[in-house]
Amino acid sequence: MKIKFGSIEETIITRDEFPLSKAREILKQETISVLGYGIQGPGQSLNLRDNGFQVIVGQRKDSSSWDKALKDGWIEGKNLFSLEEASERGTILMYLLSDAGQISFWPTLIKYLIEGKSLYFSHGFGLTFCHQTKIYPSKKIDIFLVAPKGSGTSLRRLFQQGKGINSSYAIYQDYSGNSLEKTLSIGIGIGSGYLFETNFKNEVFSDLVGERGTLMGAIQGIFAAQYQILREKGHSPSESFNETVEELTQSLMPLVSEKGMDWMYANCSTTAQRGALDWWKKFRDATLPIFQELYHEVSSGNEAKRIIKVNSNVDYRKKLQEELQDLRQSELWKVGSIIRNLRPEEKKDKNL
Repeated sequence: MKIKFGSIEETIITRDEFPLSKAREILKQETISVLGYGIQGPGQSLNLRDNGFQVIVGQRKDSSSWDKALKDGWIEGKNLFSLEEASERGTILMYLLSDAGQISFWPTLIKYLIEGKSLYFSHGFGLTFCHQTKIYPSKKIDIFLVAPKGSGTSLRRLFQQGKGINSSYAIYQDYSGNSLEKTLSIGIGIGSGYLFETNFKNEVFSDLVGERGTLMGAIQGIFAAQYQILREKGHSPSESFNETVEELTQSLMPLVSEKGMDWMYANCSTTAQRGALDWWKKFRDATLPIFQELYHEVSSGNEAKRIIKVNSNVDYRKKLQEELQDLRQSELWKVGSIIRNLRPEEKKDKNL
């Protein structure tokens, strides 16, 4: 359907006009091969399996992800195979390895991308920055994308709750003439709440900016700054964390999700309303130059070049664990761990 967002008309696909039964019918002759069982692989493959599609998983043996796939009910030799065998068996290859993993496995995968097969992504990185990734697909295959707007964990959790996470979709190459139907079928099959149209370049640009910005990077920076100021001014750890993180995640953001920021403002105290309305533009003006710099670094390819170089270092995972440990051991998140365990639902679960 076409929906106007202000003056801009967009194509939106919901489960009403594209039901699951239609998706199953379109893909009934396809073997969907999910390559990679790390971040997006588990959620997408399990949701497709539970929705009645023919799905197999490809993963490197003797890895923690292989062990996780076994625990999730995938059976070696039946629907769990090596990356190579799954690539050969599948007709739609869902390339869900990490960006670094995609670069590494590409010289092997390309041998299996024969005419008539389809290549699926959940991120536009590999093709948008092909000059750096060296991912150059055949012209005789369909290539498309469905990108859930959230983690694989959230995709699976919401699916199990009977809900859905929104996803973008894009067609990169329509060799068969049927790419759109296949794309939307998988989008519905993985449990998308609704699907909105984009292209590979826009998907990766918005995704990289979002991850580094309000979704992860900026929000951690703001958390750390506010917590530090409160602690320096004599506020206790629990008070500082509650006023910085807990109230936002447990109380206010659910209200924003439900009704919008204006509704949340309208349902706070007049003191909170006035302060928020007076101060939000200051934060916008202070951070706008950082976002301008960030978008330039992403769109120019500089960020992709840096990521590929860093992620390719042999000691990357060791250094990553050290960085995450530093974050985990910061007072902010040590306090957070204690406070999460004090939530009534956490105590209830432990007493079951």
